[in-house]
Amino acid sequence: MEKNNLFQIGTISKMFNISVGTLRHYEKLNLIKPEYIDTDSNYRYYSSYQFEILNTIRYLRALDMSLNDIKEFLQNRDIELIEKKLLSQKEQIKEKQKILESIEKKIDYRIKQIRDAKNSELDVIDIKEFPKMKITWIKDNFNNRSVHDIEVAIRKLVDNQKNEMIFLGKIGFGISKENLLIKSIKTYNCIFMVLDEEDKYSGDIINIESQICVSIRYKGSHEEAGKYYEKLLNYINENKMSIIGFSKEITMIDEGLTSDREKHVTEIRIPVKL
Repeated sequence: MEKNNLFQIGTISKMFNISVGTLRHYEKLNLIKPEYIDTDSNYRYYSSYQFEILNTIRYLRALDMSLNDIKEFLQNRDIELIEKKLLSQKEQIKEKQKILESIEKKIDYRIKQIRDAKNSELDVIDIKEFPKMKITWIKDNFNNRSVHDIEVAIRKLVDNQKNEMIFLGKIGFGISKENLLIKSIKTYNCIFMVLDEEDKYSGDIINIESQICVSIRYKGSHEEAGKYYEKLLNYINENKMSIIGFSKEITMIDEGLTSDREKHVTEIRIPVKL
């Protein structure tokens, strides 16, 4: 509706494809105030002179510039200032692109792991070389695979990190070489987190070179691991192999991904010398 060369807020909303709520929000932030407010009806009206400001706001928001930066510019419109802000915005976008690329890689890694787990041949012992990996860990004893102890340990691994750590499908447990040799498999001796190349972790990092491992995948989670350790250790002894490091037990599909326990898949690897 047009009134004395003024436009109601609803009309402005449609003209500039900006919601009425957003226009009211801009008003509260002093980005742009109505040219006139009817004291009786409380209707808000904008003038055609404000169209350029609205176009500027829309343009800068399309560039993902913050409302605070837009407000600063509108209060001091200057070519040097807008150039400076655009250059700053460009750098922020580059940083966001890096973050998005990192997220994309993490998604690809997780999809690959899920597909690999779904196509697993279960309850079959395999011998193969696993690629090098980067981990951070806590060496301690975790008795009876206590969920409480495990969760506390995970929190220790990821707390106080500057960057958000996504650990779903990356937490593993290990039994030391010494305990494997004597078949003491009821207690984990370490908990570790696999770090992707993109992860920025502030703390001790262990680089593990590629290893030949005797491995097995089974349906279930850590609670069922005991009998599979026995199966692997018997196989290693029967084939006169030497254990050369701690085991790596990772649940590839677990409760975090599906409530169907029939679809849970866990892998145990024991590094050996043939």
